[in-house]
Amino acid sequence: MNTSAGTPPREYGLPWPDYELLDVGDGKKLERWGTIITIRPDLQAHYKPGLPYSQWLEMAHWEFEEQSSIQGRWKNIKAHSPEEWTITYGKLNFGLKLTKFKHVGLFPEQQANWRFIQEQVFPGQKILNLFAYTGAASLVARANGAEVVHVDSVKQMLTWANNNRERSSLSDIKWVLEDALKFAQRELKRGNKYDGIIMDPPAWGLGAKGEKWKLENHLSSLIETAHGLMNPKAFLILNTYSPKVALADLAKSAEPYFPANQMQTKQLWMPTKTGKELFCGNLLRAIR
Repeated sequence: MNTSAGTPPREYGLPWPDYELLDVGDGKKLERWGTIITIRPDLQAHYKPGLPYSQWLEMAHWEFEEQSSIQGRWKNIKAHSPEEWTITYGKLNFGLKLTKFKHVGLFPEQQANWRFIQEQVFPGQKILNLFAYTGAASLVARANGAEVVHVDSVKQMLTWANNNRERSSLSDIKWVLEDALKFAQRELKRGNKYDGIIMDPPAWGLGAKGEKWKLENHLSSLIETAHGLMNPKAFLILNTYSPKVALADLAKSAEPYFPANQMQTKQLWMPTKTGKELFCGNLLRAIR
């Protein structure tokens, strides 16, 4: 593994039978989730789409309309379209639903990391998933036989993730309702170690007790703490989707803890059916 200079290397989240990024452009993206097609805003789609917007509207069931920088409402385009439904990824099942934050319960670009987890994780390993959301990475690791600790500060996300576990007929994931960084720091003091650590921290937000969170203020602490929790040859996956955390910032923050030939920084992208491509954030992978 290495950190490349010059043009940043890219890794792509790829479509699967129940998900496709159909088109992107004009600040929006057109996605198919199983049989349901949505239109959602995306700041990175700052170019012309491959298809006319009129064609998007002919295809879509729902469109998210922003009412503020963080919330909005879903506009129903096709009558009698469900507000909740289920899709599959391999043998895993994920419940999706329309939320007021434009998300539906899955970040499909993370398919790039699910592939990595499927390749790296084997039975008996201990995996820590921080900022774990609705649990896709946790389920992928558990399906490979790992012992999984899943940490999120939002109770509704833990419930959603546990429902996904039940849908997927998996057992014995440890759920932790707590601030992810604080939990990891306590695990460090307790002397616990892991064979893999997965993090997809938000760019900003509020902690379990209303603490303000800005990723750029905590990036070094996250990487330092993760390094301390890693067994020899353990892996770290860290995603960022923050305009204030560049690829170079990821590399600089990781350099004190990982040798250059054991870490890799990349941009995460998604391809579309129309040939457009969508930037989905930055990615650090490292091996201790």
